[in-house]
Amino acid sequence: MNIRPYRAEDWERLCAIHDAARMEELQAAGMPDAFLPLPIAAEREGLFDYRVQVAESDGQVLGFVADDGSELAWLYVDPSARRRGIGQALVAAVQAAQPAGLALELLEGNAAALAFYRACGFIETGMQRGRMPGNETFAVRVQCMRWAGALD
Repeated sequence: MNIRPYRAEDWERLCAIHDAARMEELQAAGMPDAFLPLPIAAEREGLFDYRVQVAESDGQVLGFVADDGSELAWLYVDPSARRRGIGQALVAAVQAAQPAGLALELLEGNAAALAFYRACGFIETGMQRGRMPGNETFAVRVQCMRWAGALD
């Protein structure tokens, strides 16, 4: 598996991955009506304001991650490719580039994501209420997490 910077030709795969995985995420949180396809979500939430990287295997993009140096803001893996270490490889790539630590937020009710991030070394730091970024019609509760970093 190769982790590399996003390229414009990856867009169609990112849309397919995001849309399938995001719907699952929202269903787990009991909010399927909050779904927005990636072309809308990316614009409203500033996806390309972040550093975007993709996980590629045998020439196919299987997941992507986006961070800004302090926050891991987006992480999606093709649901048909889960449990192959793709998400862990993407998180590890971001952690390696940010040894001082990272923060993230995930929707309350997403037990699978919570367990995943714990396994990646993140700890819960609290809960917050607010509005869903990019789709502010919906009120949300998010679990805040932090990875302390690799610096001694």
